[in-house]
Amino acid sequence: MSTERNTHVIVTGNEKGGSGKTTVAMHLVVSLMKAGRKVGVLDLDTRQKSLWRYLENRAQWGVSQGLTAEDLPIPKMLPLQGSEHDSHTRRVQDDDERLRRTLAAFSDCDFLVIDTPGADTHLSRTAHCYADTIVTPMNDSFVDFDLLAKVCPTTGEILGPSLYAETVWKARQTRAQSGVTGGIDWVVMRNRMQATNAKNKAAMAEKLADLSKRIQFRQARGFGERVIYRELFRYGMTLLDLGTKASPRKLSSMSHLAARQELRSMLSCLRLPMAEGVGEPVAQPAKSQDSAPAPLAEARRAA
Repeated sequence: MSTERNTHVIVTGNEKGGSGKTTVAMHLVVSLMKAGRKVGVLDLDTRQKSLWRYLENRAQWGVSQGLTAEDLPIPKMLPLQGSEHDSHTRRVQDDDERLRRTLAAFSDCDFLVIDTPGADTHLSRTAHCYADTIVTPMNDSFVDFDLLAKVCPTTGEILGPSLYAETVWKARQTRAQSGVTGGIDWVVMRNRMQATNAKNKAAMAEKLADLSKRIQFRQARGFGERVIYRELFRYGMTLLDLGTKASPRKLSSMSHLAARQELRSMLSCLRLPMAEGVGEPVAQPAKSQDSAPAPLAEARRAA
């Protein structure tokens, strides 16, 4: 690991699928670009490539509508394929070197957003070690909580950290031992929270508050269960694109406004450096972003 980096690395991580990592990552990317920051994107889900597909849809939509890079900013993207070497030791070494070289190529970016798969992989674990901020979306459920901590089924007592919490703890250890300045800020987001004061909601709040003190993470309220998040994927759009020239539809309902407020609240909780203006609804010219769809076309050729 390099001990001197100017790029702030944000990793969206959770070993459970369906928690909302890609949706959060995409909204982070667009929010930062609209605040005038140069943003890089790396998708470590080398099979499903949800974030890559999201941005591919964005670029294709922009071309179909005749939009410019200022109308529809596209982040810097580079592909990364895992090693296919037969030897496990050599495969791990290859993955480490490929990731190191790829991260170095983003040194001209203010922020790098890395989306990880809903599984335990070597690339994902290594990427966590480079993170300045880890954002962990989770459904408001004890099924998701189980990846953070083990809970006694009879007493409800927290018995200790679980699989994903151990991954973050090891990443923090590795970072500290490498001499990189600053620690890893870990933020856990509760997605799909119920509007009513259900017993599960109260129990989750209690357990997360207890666990956050034990393993050192901050809490943020995430995104509600809204159809708009799923609808926007096909266009590569986010809530911040609604109402702009690039938007396929208007910012038309109270639900949309509430969703945008959720996004602003989440971004505020992250306390990112150099991020003044992040989450503002009015699109601003992005700072030297690549034009669509060139980054994707070049990345495809490189892959």
